[in-house]
Amino acid sequence: MQTIERENDPQAAARVRYWFALIEQGKSAPDTERLRLANNFFNDARFTTDMEVWRQQDYWATPVEFLIRDAGDCEEFAIAKYFTLTRMGIVDSALRVTYVKALSFDQPHMVLAWYETPDADPLVLDNIEPRILPASQRPDLIPVYSFNGSDLWLARNRRQQVRSGDAATLSHWRQLRERLARQLTGP
Repeated sequence: MQTIERENDPQAAARVRYWFALIEQGKSAPDTERLRLANNFFNDARFTTDMEVWRQQDYWATPVEFLIRDAGDCEEFAIAKYFTLTRMGIVDSALRVTYVKALSFDQPHMVLAWYETPDADPLVLDNIEPRILPASQRPDLIPVYSFNGSDLWLARNRRQQVRSGDAATLSHWRQLRERLARQLTGP
């Protein structure tokens, strides 16, 4: 925390401290409350481009990096919610970071999906639509692929995804996880 405050500003350190407190608060909450806490907390950040924040076309920031800048694109929102929820105690197999086509914007987008059961209609956590809605109520999103800490799925259609390998094959995901491990444990 001292490094974050020294290298950035007190507000950045305060956001990271609040994130840790939010995780602790969520550990004893029901899953739906955990979803609400994570979604609302991160949706307060500014939605912008990687080029503006990171001076790169496509950068997947860790939750710590995202909180320091308090700005990011859809990947930062989805990924930060994913790590927050897993740290609160939601099992990895219930979560999928999902790459979709956002029809209303005619562009790629990323959201987080939570599956109460493996075959359930997942709830979608999104930075553009702040309400947590079932995927069946989001006809504006067409899934392309999804992943979590271990697996990668390709979407056949809105309701069916097929496991297609290991999430570690996604280089951005692998690099992000390595950076986050260093940030949370120190050098």
